[in-house]
Amino acid sequence: MQKIVPNFWFDGRVEEALEFYISIFPHARITSISRYGDSGPRPKGDILVATFELEGQEFAIINGGPGFPHSPAVSLLVHCDNQAEIDRLWTALADGGSYDQCGWLTDRFGISWQICPAGLGAMLQDEDADKRERVMNAVLSMQKLDIAILERVYRGE
Repeated sequence: MQKIVPNFWFDGRVEEALEFYISIFPHARITSISRYGDSGPRPKGDILVATFELEGQEFAIINGGPGFPHSPAVSLLVHCDNQAEIDRLWTALADGGSYDQCGWLTDRFGISWQICPAGLGAMLQDEDADKRERVMNAVLSMQKLDIAILERVYRGE
């Protein structure tokens, strides 16, 4: 059992969200579903709570109703090994949502994601301040991050 599990508050559309997330990530599965009974504030049979895994990370969703909308103040950071993975996730997750700057997007359910190259952190932590500055300026100029451009900028080309 994972000690800390991100738990998303939803107002309906939980089954749709589960299907959407499971379809996007290759190592994904629903691990449990509990449903409202006769006494719940939602219709009997609607999902109350579900747990699922994406790439080994456990998540939970509660179908709690209105009152707590999602915000970019919390996002899911996905480290991608190559540009093909960035391109695929960028397109799939934003389907019905919206793109933002610096590798951020919001999916159709209002969840914020950061789709980033796995090596970006190392570039931004390089001991050479000029390299860090060049990379940061490049990131700020992009929506979807481009590994080839970031690597060229990092090298000073």
